Amino acid sequence: MTPFTRVAMAPDVEAERLELADLLDTLADHEWRTPSLCAGWTVRDVAAHLTLADRKFTATLLRGIRARGDFDRVTAEMARERALRHTPADLVAQIRETAGRPRRFPMSGPLDPLADILVHAQDIARPLGREHPMPIERTLPALQHVWTSLFYGTRKRFAGLRLVATDADWTAGDGPQEVRGPTAALLLLATGRPTALPDLTGNGVTESATRLK
Repeated sequence: MTPFTRVAMAPDVEAERLELADLLDTLADHEWRTPSLCAGWTVRDVAAHLTLADRKFTATLLRGIRARGDFDRVTAEMARERALRHTPADLVAQIRETAGRPRRFPMSGPLDPLADILVHAQDIARPLGREHPMPIERTLPALQHVWTSLFYGTRKRFAGLRLVATDADWTAGDGPQEVRGPTAALLLLATGRPTALPDLTGNGVTESATRLK
């Protein structure tokens, strides 16, 4: 395993994966079919996607190349295919099995696995009405990473807005319009989740909502 493939904050990533597995263990059959915050994905699809965090790197790359770089479509297809092949219990077991493996997709950043599990856990928990805390010591580094990463395009999407955390010493962006809120809500906003909007205040909230469309 080379340093290039390693995950930053690996113990926190492992803890988040195991905590989500604990939540998934409590779901009733119908909850697995609930639409998640990811458009077109069920809770089961998101869980299946998370089992691929340490699997199928080569297959994903090859399918992405064949799809002319449309990795979003490839990722969605692979998640749905895996969800159909495995039972919910299998998916939970697979998340637990690889929770502590500090590997990441070759083209991803060291903090992408942390951001991925934090946000996808909310993609599952919030539509189900389940509380799933986002510890600030994990969420803040993920938020900073998402803001600076070209992959997410967050700085471009929210250009002219100033984001301010109300529970940490963190601000990003500039401009006359301000969006204030907990770090967890800002991370969801930064990754394109409108579900964060009710938790935000400031004269830039309306404008930030339009940027999500």
